[in-house]
This record gives sequence, structure tokens and C-alpha cells, in this order.
Amino acid sequence: MNKEVLIQDLGLKDYKETWDYQESIFKEILDIKIRNRREELNLQTPNYFLFVEHPHVYTLGKSGDLSNLLLSESQLKEKGATFYKINRGGDITYHGPGQIVGYPILDLDNFFTDIHKYLRFLEEVIILTLDEYGVVATRSEGETGVWIDVGTPFARKICAMGVRASRWVTMHGFALNVNANLGYFDNIIPCGIRGKGVTSLNVELGKTTVNEAEVKLKIQKHFQELFEATFIDKL
Repeated sequence: MNKEVLIQDLGLKDYKETWDYQESIFKEILDIKIRNRREELNLQTPNYFLFVEHPHVYTLGKSGDLSNLLLSESQLKEKGATFYKINRGGDITYHGPGQIVGYPILDLDNFFTDIHKYLRFLEEVIILTLDEYGVVATRSEGETGVWIDVGTPFARKICAMGVRASRWVTMHGFALNVNANLGYFDNIIPCGIRGKGVTSLNVELGKTTVNEAEVKLKIQKHFQELFEATFIDKL
């Protein structure tokens, strides 16, 4: 079992380019697993964790409802945003500047083969990170992601999640609003859930901006602890 995780910060990168990069890593790991099975080998499979920030983009999961996007093609262009229908779970979400996106591409055979546990661990990483800022966040039953003030009229999502898995290899991941422009969420029904708001860490803290590099370090710390993993920088 290889619990080393190659970590890479891609900076600001186009969504489609990043998706293609994820797919290439995903295929690399799957190919090793298939070869191991066919040839009765025991080659080690790598694990990756990508940090990235995307230009304004809306993505719709494979079971999502297109009607949850409230913009026409021309309005998307006016907003400087793009749109993609993709192969993760979940409905529609937004990515943009000021949002920390994390894509763990893991072979869960190296950790545990339980996709529900995997999602709960990802949520816990974010919950523990937010707790360091004095923000009390939690899960909302039946709704993947991380929320604040669940069970009240003020319930609001601060981190969206959606993953794909095949042969226990994962891709896609989470999007944590840190300094996000929340106005872009007005153009969708986030995750297909009506009547619930969206928030960002800087809003919750009453700050103009929050240090995103610091948030990433906290995410790394809690991920390594929960997954009993070791991060290795990928240049």
C-alpha cells in the first residue's frame, strides 16, 4: 500500500486543461491496476493531490439538471464564464478566482475501499480546516459538501464536493470558497438545492481577503492526518 501522495499546485488554470490533466493521471493509475491484474504483477500505484484555481466556470455533473444553470450561452460570455458537462457525481457548481479547488486522484486500494468513507473524510478535512478559523461547519444529511448553520433558515454551503471513481481510483474533488465572488452563484441553483445560500470564508470572518496559501497548508495537514498519508512535492 503506497500512502505517499504527489502534491502539485497548478495555480490559475483553465478548467478543461485541468480536467484533461486529471484524466491522464487517472488513466495512468488505472492502466497500472489493469496490468497488475492481467499479468499478476504487484506494481505500485501512485497517488496525486492537485490544488488549482479556475477562471469563472460552471460545471454540471453527469446526473445534473441543465435547468439549474440560469444563464444562456450569450449571458455566459457576458459574465466571462464557461460551461462544461462533466463525468463527476453531483449537480451544478461554480468555480472561480478566490476558490481553493482540490483534486485528489487516489488509488483507494492504498487507503480503504469505501467511497462513502472517502467523501466523509474529504468533508472532515474541510470541517477541521474551517474550525482553525473559528468557523463551525458540518455536514447536511443527504447533501454532500460542507455547510454552516445546518437546520436553520440561514443554512449556507461553503464547500462543494463531487467525485468520480473507477476501480477505486478517484478524481475531481472539492471546491472551498475562501475569497470567492459569491455573485456568480446567483446564476445557478447550486448543487440543484433551492432555498439555501452559499458563503465564503472571508465573508464568515468579516475580512476582505483570507490568506489562501495558509488555508492550503491547513488542508494538507488535515488530509495527511486523516488519510495517514505523506505528501511529496511534484515539480
